[in-house]
Amino acid sequence: MTDSAFSPAWRLADAIRNGELSPIVLVQSCLDRIDALNPSVNAFVAVRREEALEEAAALQRRIVAGKRLGPLAGLPVGVKDLEDVAGLATTYGSVPFKDYRPVRDSVQVARLKAAGAIILGKTNTPEFGFTGLTKNLLFGVTRNPWNLERTPGGSSGGSSAAIASGMVPLVTASDGGGSIRIPACYVGAYGLKPTFGRIPVGPLVAERPMLTWIDTVCYGPLTRTVRDAALFMDVVAGPDPSDPETLPPPGLSYVETLEALPAKLRIAVSPDLGYARVQHDVWREVAAAVDVFRALGHEVETIDEVFPDLGVEWALVSAAENYGVLADRVETQRESWGRAFYQGLQQGKTITPEFIGRAQRKRAELHACLTRIFSRYALLLTPTLPTEAFAAAGPFPDAIDGQPITSALGAVAFTYPFNFSGHPAATVRAGFTDAGLPAGLQIVGPRFRDDLVLQASYAYEQARPWNDRWPELAP
Repeated sequence: MTDSAFSPAWRLADAIRNGELSPIVLVQSCLDRIDALNPSVNAFVAVRREEALEEAAALQRRIVAGKRLGPLAGLPVGVKDLEDVAGLATTYGSVPFKDYRPVRDSVQVARLKAAGAIILGKTNTPEFGFTGLTKNLLFGVTRNPWNLERTPGGSSGGSSAAIASGMVPLVTASDGGGSIRIPACYVGAYGLKPTFGRIPVGPLVAERPMLTWIDTVCYGPLTRTVRDAALFMDVVAGPDPSDPETLPPPGLSYVETLEALPAKLRIAVSPDLGYARVQHDVWREVAAAVDVFRALGHEVETIDEVFPDLGVEWALVSAAENYGVLADRVETQRESWGRAFYQGLQQGKTITPEFIGRAQRKRAELHACLTRIFSRYALLLTPTLPTEAFAAAGPFPDAIDGQPITSALGAVAFTYPFNFSGHPAATVRAGFTDAGLPAGLQIVGPRFRDDLVLQASYAYEQARPWNDRWPELAP
């Protein structure tokens, strides 16, 4: 096999199992690419160089001995720095946690390892994943491989930049308000926020021994192809006692059912959710992507449903939860927090039960809205984001096509509703804006129908493949 930095993960795994590709060669090529590109992109913040090569050599010996291999055998993986890898620092992109070294893996990382994956290192994230661009006081700014002056998004920005620059074939990511779909969209990759509870988020760790309560954060795949994401899901989905919110096993293989999309589905399209503004060339590309589903024989209808906008509520209840997690440290380490993150913690401190009650009633309105939609339609399509990627260090855009953004989180208006609702939602590459930056189409499915979202994503990808075009960064 001719090695390629942008070969799909599933194809690389097949090549390793068939003896066409050495895991040592693959790990070394990824390390070489990180060495060459990371100084400009800043996707990785820690690398397990010697350990990864030793694990690759041990796997090669197993291959020679004819041992059985896992589905991810030999695939190098980058782990978002909000998730634990035993022996590597989990900093959460935060100065107060720069020396925290967990003694065990997260459940997801443990399952990736059990499937044969080789952890290469940690990818950058904003402080505690609190925002949609990636920078922090510890490691600085992460940049978009399509244009180094732009952001790869956040909070899984290091992971998305690693995927889009060909540093690794697989990464971990997480999404509490769009943190998989935002960076996947901005770099033209595939990202799936599964149904809430599909993948364990745990175990609890000594540094943060608290169950969360707003039920929005999901782990999920951020990949270059849909099949890679399905393979990832097959390995990591399913319950674990450490996370009481996890769902029962899905009862199917996501890879094996990829081609099972039903014919002639009724599909809804919402251009704006009733409150969002969209950049004109982003909508142009999204509209063309929507037309693919019509061409595939589905009945596609534009709806005028006005969704409740929970941007303020999402931001403040998330801040309140962050404050709850970190309350004993907030003031004692005040000078160590990033300014914007500290301000968010202070806002979270002020949230009252009355506000939570109003937010939850508005959240119930959102559920009722989506119940109406999914009683009539199999899928919902929207833009993934209103704009193309903005400046790498921010700020977020405050206007679209010369018109001010008036809603609180208008720059990411399409992602956070489905964290509050728990529905599976994915982003596929829709095309490119006039500036040559990726735009995304979001595909939302009924709760628990991660398989349907993957099937629709795969059918779209087969009609409009994107894996042959990635940024040209010279090593």
